[in-house]
Amino acid sequence: MTGLVIRALDESTAHEFDTLPDPLGVRAAHPLTRHRPDWQRIALRDGRIVARAAWWGGPDDTEPLCVDRLDLAEGETEAAAELLRTAPWRVGIDFSLPPGWREDPALRPAVEARFEAARAAGYELLVERFHYRWTPDCGLPERTGRLAYGPEPDDAVFFDALRRIHSVTLDAHGAKAAAEGGLDRAAQEELDFFRWCPSPREWWQVARTPDGELAGIHIPARNHQAPIIAFIGVVPEQRGHGYAYDLLTECTHYLVEQGAEYVVAATDQGNFPMAAHFAKAGYPVTRERVDFHLPADAR
Repeated sequence: MTGLVIRALDESTAHEFDTLPDPLGVRAAHPLTRHRPDWQRIALRDGRIVARAAWWGGPDDTEPLCVDRLDLAEGETEAAAELLRTAPWRVGIDFSLPPGWREDPALRPAVEARFEAARAAGYELLVERFHYRWTPDCGLPERTGRLAYGPEPDDAVFFDALRRIHSVTLDAHGAKAAAEGGLDRAAQEELDFFRWCPSPREWWQVARTPDGELAGIHIPARNHQAPIIAFIGVVPEQRGHGYAYDLLTECTHYLVEQGAEYVVAATDQGNFPMAAHFAKAGYPVTRERVDFHLPADAR
């Protein structure tokens, strides 16, 4: 077996990225996703492409935010790992997978080969997530009427709420940020993401109980591709009442009122209460997402 050649793509060679098949159906599942050619890399052996990877970010980002495509020919795990190891960007990997992939004998080996390549490149599993896509055919969930909602111009209110929410959380990304940099970092990362979204700041909403106490926040938003449930969170002292369902319902209504024809959302598979709320609200699981991250000492 000859040596491996790693090459970045450009505008003139971007078409080469499509040489490998897409057994996980990523392109069909995310038709609006666009990759910059210079954020795509291929691995060749004997002139044949045996692995490819694509990094993704927003249109104004100067560095990619994550790897969201990693494909390889059979037996080329090391080639895929080398693509990741030699890349100039050390960011996480977001694998988009068909639901129920573990039970599909045709898909499971392909997925596990990608996981093996990620681990060989120094990555570790962070979390497995459900990816949802609500459409009007799912039915608009009825508002509960238990909470009062409204905008809040003061970022400090959201920052404080996010600190409180992440002090006890089932969200793996929030827990990781808090463990590495404290609650301030976890809250700031969420705020940075909200601001990164091109939707209006005025969409951010607080929710209060009938006696005026803060119950939580919900963030209806648009990323650079779709209307999204950017965040649902209940402060710890208000948990146990099912308010996350109220927030999810309100967030869905808000986006529809802004003209959304569909809504995309996600939650950790281990966050059983939130997954149950999505199911109750009529959100079907359309994909699974498995996120890998680099340990702090490997970045």
